[in-house]
Amino acid sequence: MTDRPAIPDPESAGPVPIPTDATARAAAAVTATRPAPSAPARALLLSAILPGAGHLAIGEPFRGACLLVPWGALLGMLYWARARVFHWAGASLDDYVAGVTVGALLLLVWGSALWDLAVRRAHLLAERGHSQWAVAGRQFQRNRLALVGLAVIALLYIVALIAPWLAPFDPIAQHDIARTSYLAPSASHWLGTDKFGRDILSRMIYGARISLAIGFIATAISITIGTMIGAVAGYFGGKVDAVLMRFTDMVLAFPRLVLLIMIVALFNPSITVIILVLGLTQWPGTTRIVRGDVLSLREREYVQAARALGMSSPRIILRHLVPNVLAPVIVTATLGIGNTIVMEASLSFLGLGVQAPTATWGSMVAEGRDNLLGAWWVATFPGLIIVAVVLAFNLVGDGLRDALDPRLRT
Repeated sequence: MTDRPAIPDPESAGPVPIPTDATARAAAAVTATRPAPSAPARALLLSAILPGAGHLAIGEPFRGACLLVPWGALLGMLYWARARVFHWAGASLDDYVAGVTVGALLLLVWGSALWDLAVRRAHLLAERGHSQWAVAGRQFQRNRLALVGLAVIALLYIVALIAPWLAPFDPIAQHDIARTSYLAPSASHWLGTDKFGRDILSRMIYGARISLAIGFIATAISITIGTMIGAVAGYFGGKVDAVLMRFTDMVLAFPRLVLLIMIVALFNPSITVIILVLGLTQWPGTTRIVRGDVLSLREREYVQAARALGMSSPRIILRHLVPNVLAPVIVTATLGIGNTIVMEASLSFLGLGVQAPTATWGSMVAEGRDNLLGAWWVATFPGLIIVAVVLAFNLVGDGLRDALDPRLRT
């Protein structure tokens, strides 16, 4: 007989560990808590000298390019405006704002390069929960069109802040109108000149400051008013809700453009008046959205618990209700900025916006309508930039809507 290996008795053998989901997760957690390999000192030194060079050295070309391109663009802009950068005698407030903006951007790019190498790569990769905002941020980053729109918006706001260093000419200067009026796009005037011989590109750059500032500030005013009114109406309900919503319906029922024209016509058109008028007439849409969300949120358990703890109504509204309706409010704000820019352009086109010689995109389109065939560039380029800005804000708004709505996430 051949000797066979003894088979252990199952009842007398020791316990055998059986892998389960819990043990697998624990093993994965132990593995995940190991720190990522830190960047070599050579990469840190290269990034300290030239942001993005360290990433190229360790084989991360995309991150390196994202740092090298803006760094090179900022240095190129400093070289372009070197005559104003290094001569601060008699500098205006606009020059100081441009200098602070460029300095902050350079510091941001340089610090981001070092932080990405020294902190992000050495950060522990332990598994942890992610907030809804973090999940929405990752979802937004997957939307390429929304990222393009965000890049366009950021670029235009940077251009508006450093306008004095970018504009090749004074936007309101007039020299020898008979010789310089209606010059076609050329090497000296990239986008041509208008009927007064003013450079179109310079006026568009300075016009971005007015149009984008009006769009942002007016929308911020309208969003704040609409959110507060909608939250109060939805939380208290009853007579308070009825009064506030009937007033909101009345404002919505009145044609907004007619209301804007009537109000602006009663006052001297200025930037302050335009911002206040646009901001105080755009809030009803936000109010209805916020009210609808608050009506459902006020019956949730955490709101009932806050009431049971004796919290005041303003605290419940500001601490528990408003933060939970920010997602649709943010989407409404991004779409509202584009709408506000169009409304400001419409008022400027009708002669009721910011008065000449201050440049705005809408007023530039209005100035070019008298000679659309002979000098098409006067109205075409400002019109195209208005379309591009509104499209960029709409793309960002669509991306935020998809990212913040859990039902639309894939």
